[in-house]
This record gives sequence, C-alpha cells and structure tokens, in this order.
Amino acid sequence: MPAALRDSFGRVADDLRISVTDRCNFRCVYCMPAEGLRWLAREDILRFEEIHRLTRIFVQRYGVRTIRLTGGEPLVRVRIEELVAMLNALDPSLDITMTTNGVLLRQKAKLLREAGLKRVNVSLDTLHADRFAEIARRDAFARTMDGLAAAEEAGLRPLKLNLVVMRGVNDDEVLDFARLARERGYEVRFIEYMPLDGQGRWNSDLVVPNRRLQEQIEDLFPLVPAQEGKAAPAQSFKFADGAPGGVGFISSVSDAFCSSCNRLRLSAEGGLRTCLFSMRETPLRDLMRQGASDDSLARVIEAAVWQKEEGGALHISDSSYQAPAKSMSQIGG
Repeated sequence: MPAALRDSFGRVADDLRISVTDRCNFRCVYCMPAEGLRWLAREDILRFEEIHRLTRIFVQRYGVRTIRLTGGEPLVRVRIEELVAMLNALDPSLDITMTTNGVLLRQKAKLLREAGLKRVNVSLDTLHADRFAEIARRDAFARTMDGLAAAEEAGLRPLKLNLVVMRGVNDDEVLDFARLARERGYEVRFIEYMPLDGQGRWNSDLVVPNRRLQEQIEDLFPLVPAQEGKAAPAQSFKFADGAPGGVGFISSVSDAFCSSCNRLRLSAEGGLRTCLFSMRETPLRDLMRQGASDDSLARVIEAAVWQKEEGGALHISDSSYQAPAKSMSQIGG
C-alpha cells in the first residue's frame, strides 16, 4: 500500500502538477512579459523518461492520483501524447489532465484522448476576439474556440475553462461566462489575479475578490455547492435550477486555500515546489542525473514535502509578502 505523503501540518499531497516546458505561444499579461524571457536550454528540461520515473515514485510510493500537465504551454512540447501514454501506463485509473491555451487542440485532442488524457482545462480570459488579442498578445481567439470544439469532439470532458479576472480588463464578462457554462455544460473557474506576471506589474487594485463575482452570478443564476469527493482549491457550484455546467472560484488572494492544499509542482527543469508562492525549490533532476536511486529520491521528496510552508506567511495580502523570482510560466500552473 502506498504511504500518504504528508507535511508537518497534516496535509496529504496527492495532486502533482508537472510543467513539461517553460515555453509558450502566448504572452498573457498576467503570466509573462511581452518579450525578453529567456527559455531553458533543451538539455535542462526533464526528459520524458525522467518525468515518468518521478511520476512513478509519486504514484506507486505515495498514492498520488491526479497528474496535471502544464507549461508554459504543454502542447508545444513535441510528441506530448507519448508522455501521456507513458504516464497512463503506470495506472490507467490515474486522473491525467492538462491545462492548455487550446490553440493546438485541433491537432492534438484526439491523440491525447487515445493516449489516456482524461480532461483539459482551457485558459480563456474573454469571449471577445479583440480583447483576447490584448490579453494574450496573440490573435488566436478563433483557434482557441476551435480547440474547445475539438476537445469536446474527442471526449475530453468535463471541459473546464480557466478565467483570470482583472478589474477594468475583463470583469464585465462574468455573467457572459456563466451563461456560456449553462449553454455548453462547461465548468468555468474564476481565478483571482496573482502577482506572478513576470513583469512585476501586479497591483492589488486589479484584483476582483471572487465573493463579489459569486454574488453577481447568484443575482441572476442561483448556485448550490457542488458535491466534491475531496477538498479542492476551487469552491465549486452547480446551478440551482438544474442547468448543465457550473462555476468555481479559486481565491488565492482574498481567501487562500492553504489549509487544505494538496498540490505539489514539478517545474520543467525538475525542481519540486511545495507551494506556488514558495521561495525555494528542491532540485530532483540533478539528483537523477547524478545516479540517485529511487529510495534516495524518495527521501528527498519526503523531506521537502515535510517542510511545506503553512501558507499564512506567504499570503499575498501580507505586507511582508515577496513574490517568487519566477513567473507563472516558469513555475508551471
């Protein structure tokens, strides 16, 4: 039987987020600078075999059940479907998912589904093409929407949309996204704007607390809490009138979910991060390439997780808060 991977506060880590690349074909304003970000060298990025080995340790030794592939943009990693198949072979019942901007889903959705991918979260911050180009700094709205259609056709369900809400930028579209959820059966996740933009332009004035968004939606579409099998960062709701789809709120700024956090992150260059906002990483890639055994890697992993931050000292609203040196694209969402 796998042993639970616990930290010193009793939280169990069973959700592993793996960044397969730091590269992206977008330059979203809340994630990356418009230009000038240096990419990792090819040899510095974890090879598929290395990702497979580390995932096997997390799954077989510690009972991790959810694997989410992220980036950068994971679909720019060549033959990403082969990695999905390798991970699925560890245990076909694993919940293998992906967060993507959707632009390449038309080419990849069917291959990914056949390889064992269960679901996708598509980042979509607006339903207006001109605004999309301003936020993503790429004119790709039509391709992203076509990618959504391709994911549905391939059976990658339930389809979730990730929406980073910024005051004065896209906060006037909240009800439009709620309507879309009801019409298409999507699950829309409203995410508070976090200070991981790579340009240091984050300002608390741009943050719209999710409780206000929830109130706005409930004025038109009453909500009821969704029945979740386990604690999750998102507060999820269904529509009270039985309409399909639902909404969720990830309130990392106004109401951080640190006390129930079950996530770990593996960066593209093999750094284990126990918190998105952590100032430290545990380098697993170098240990592997130096010949470390699985037992040695396991001891390092256990020690890193045991030292996972409580979270309170890292809260964004704390006056002593310091943002990590890495942007979201470099950490992996």
